[in-house]
Amino acid sequence: MRLKIIACQIAFREICHVASRSGNAISLEFLPYDLHDDPKTAMPKVQERIDAVPEGQFDAVMIGFGLCEKILPGLAARSVPLVIPRAHDCMTLFLGSKERYTQVFFDDPRTYYYTSGWVEKNKGGEGDLVTQRSLGGLIPSYEEYVAKYGEETAKALMEVMEGWKANYHRGLYIGFDFTDHLGWREQVMALCQKNGWECAEVPGHPGLLQRWVDGEWDEASFLVVPPGRKVAATFDEGIIGLAAEEAPVRDA
Repeated sequence: MRLKIIACQIAFREICHVASRSGNAISLEFLPYDLHDDPKTAMPKVQERIDAVPEGQFDAVMIGFGLCEKILPGLAARSVPLVIPRAHDCMTLFLGSKERYTQVFFDDPRTYYYTSGWVEKNKGGEGDLVTQRSLGGLIPSYEEYVAKYGEETAKALMEVMEGWKANYHRGLYIGFDFTDHLGWREQVMALCQKNGWECAEVPGHPGLLQRWVDGEWDEASFLVVPPGRKVAATFDEGIIGLAAEEAPVRDA
């Protein structure tokens, strides 16, 4: 098959790995990390890339995003089907199934997850792993705040911005053997220690992504959206489904 992948850059290494092992002809397109920063515009941006896929060149468009930040609901298939893993967020893609994601999540809900993509996303300009994070991504450094607001205000702002750490007490690194050489595991361990968190590791599993690129689309793990239909959130174990078909507009 000829497959077009449109995916989040957070899964760049993992998707490239499984694509290299697939017998299908695959065209890869990765959208930037900061797509998640504005949920209102994220879905339209993904739809824009779907609409830009040339007709007649591919058998399916593969969407490499989870439900996170409401990116998927409303996406519409055009001339070929969309194929989407049933995933709450991208951690499902790295753990290998939505069932394993649920198990790992409920083992300790106060866990912050790290993968190779998350570490690379948060790398500072000098090669140090950035430890500051807000809901919208990286936050300015203390020096930047001082330059803009003065030292007293900068201290107050940093206390607020670093408050997110109190919501977690453990960091969990999802590792793959093909990323071991990057040394991210050691950096995550050091970061957890700096944050005062426990640190643990679970092996990643490429099975879900591999079946996705190989065309093994069982209904329990993947949603296939036929041309002309849209994606909807289902709020059940299936995570996503087909939106109700819109009734045709009739002339008055």
